[in-house]
Parts: sequence; structure tokens; C-alpha cells
Amino acid sequence: MSDDVWRRAEIESPCKKLCSVHPVERICVGCYRTIEEIGSWSRLTPDARRAIMADLPGRAPRLHKRRGGRMGRIEG
Repeated sequence: MSDDVWRRAEIESPCKKLCSVHPVERICVGCYRTIEEIGSWSRLTPDARRAIMADLPGRAPRLHKRRGGRMGRIEG
């Protein structure tokens, strides 16, 4: 089955098909949306979806911070 089946005329989903929610940040590691945003995506207005999409790049650094290990101890 082709991915084209899921495309609509509205704003595209930011889904990257890497669906896993970060246990601390509580955002998807693929698209950076919250569980609530993912669950309500199809019911949101196009403007609301655009606003979320504009905010997503700013969420990425929350998942790329070093959380420890040797380099976490010696940097600083």
C-alpha cells in the first residue's frame, strides 16, 4: 500500500513514522508533538495545525541534550 492513500488536501502531518514518546519530555521523538496534539490533529483547524508546526523545530533541542555519561561529567 502506498503512503499516498493517507494524504489529504489539508496541511500535512509532521509525522516521521518514528513514533515513540520521550518519557521525560512527553513529546514524540519523531515529530516533536505532544500526545494531546497527535490525538487531536485531525480535529484541529488548519491555523491551529500551522501554529503547532511552526513551534515544532524549537522543541527538537529538548531531546538532543546530553543527559549524563562520561562527557556529561567532564564538560562544564
